[in-house]
Amino acid sequence: MLLGALSSVFITLSIVFILFYEALGFFKEVSVWEFLTGRQWTPLFANPKFGILPLISGTLLVTGIAVLVSLPMGLIVSIYLSEYAPYKVREIAKPILELLAAVPTVVYGYFALLFLTPLLRTFIPDLSGFNALSPGIIMGIMIIPYVSSVSEDAMKAVPMHIREGSYAMGATKFQTAFKVIIPAAFSGIAAAFIIGISRAIGETMVVAIAAGMMPNLTINPIEPVQTLTAYIVGVSLGDVPHGTVEYKTIFAAGITLFFMTLILNILGFWFRKRIREVY
Repeated sequence: MLLGALSSVFITLSIVFILFYEALGFFKEVSVWEFLTGRQWTPLFANPKFGILPLISGTLLVTGIAVLVSLPMGLIVSIYLSEYAPYKVREIAKPILELLAAVPTVVYGYFALLFLTPLLRTFIPDLSGFNALSPGIIMGIMIIPYVSSVSEDAMKAVPMHIREGSYAMGATKFQTAFKVIIPAAFSGIAAAFIIGISRAIGETMVVAIAAGMMPNLTINPIEPVQTLTAYIVGVSLGDVPHGTVEYKTIFAAGITLFFMTLILNILGFWFRKRIREVY
């Protein structure tokens, strides 16, 4: 057991060490200020620019759309499965819902590109063939199982006597679900939200296929964008010589993604702690 625990810690530290070590080689040739404040990301051009802001904005834009889709839908589904659905319905619906997580992400990517984008263009004529809106929506659908499954488990873990006490006070099932069960299970629900958001930030194939691979500094969801993960995939295909500054940009993008997810998890931990203190 000790060996298993130490091996997981060792693997995690090894990943962080390699990431920081390779990124350090990049920052020896490119200033951190230029990297963090530059508005152009063209490292493979004749006159390279290394401003990471376009990739960060693309990542946050697609993730924000996915969050707007997945968090409300996942919470609604989890409330229904936990508080309203009969036992037989829950036992059938939950495994079927979780099958969404088993669909390969490349399939989601082509679904966004070939089905959802043409469908959205009937309502938004100015929508680009590659855009942030379509992969964002599909990513939101893709992470609903993560949010709903973990949230439903957290709600089911709330003791039955808490529900019965709420009903005894005259509360309806709806009031009990939203004013009693959700606050009592909020620690687990917040963990589900963090898992879902982290999954959206780290998604690769959907945005690589349907978002356009164009590093635009924009908040307009109908325009093509490029995310951090999509850029890493594009450069990792083997066209860039190993050891060059252009190649090391993938580690700089990777360490940016690392800090984004780290900050997200720290905020989630702090938020769960504050909610636990309130309730």
